[in-house]
Amino acid sequence: MLAACTGPEPSPPPEPAPTSEPAGCPESGVEITAGQVDTAMFSRAMGIVMTNCGTGEYTVNGFPVVRVLDADQQPLDIAVGNGSRPVSAPDSYDAPPEPVTLRPGEQVTARVLWRNEVTSSTEAAVTGRYLEIAPAEGEPAQVVEPDGGVDLGTTGRLAVNAWAVR
Repeated sequence: MLAACTGPEPSPPPEPAPTSEPAGCPESGVEITAGQVDTAMFSRAMGIVMTNCGTGEYTVNGFPVVRVLDADQQPLDIAVGNGSRPVSAPDSYDAPPEPVTLRPGEQVTARVLWRNEVTSSTEAAVTGRYLEIAPAEGEPAQVVEPDGGVDLGTTGRLAVNAWAVR
């Protein structure tokens, strides 16, 4: 009687189809994350990290493309310049961009700079909540939320340094 109840062994579930990128990795094969915001007087600096979370090599060359977004993730009218000069004096982060090829798991960094400075009593201070960051022009962007937002005062400008291995 027991033989009639057991039947054939169940077959194992099918293997999942391989994906081009590991689970949790954006389709682009890179993930962008925000570091801590360093503050000093009116100056702000935040590192951004791009990690190759994909399965193949990824080459980047140049500056991240950055937009400041409000709490509803709508773009704010902010000027973004390449290099530190739009916001502060040039420093060691202002090396010219060079192509960097990342193997899976490798990272490059860049830095975003701004000032929380009110230069006009007739303009409202601007604070963004998010940054939309793309590895390069025409590449898919990702949204990050800097700790404390992006308090630009009335300056209306932000600066970004080139991607580099640091």
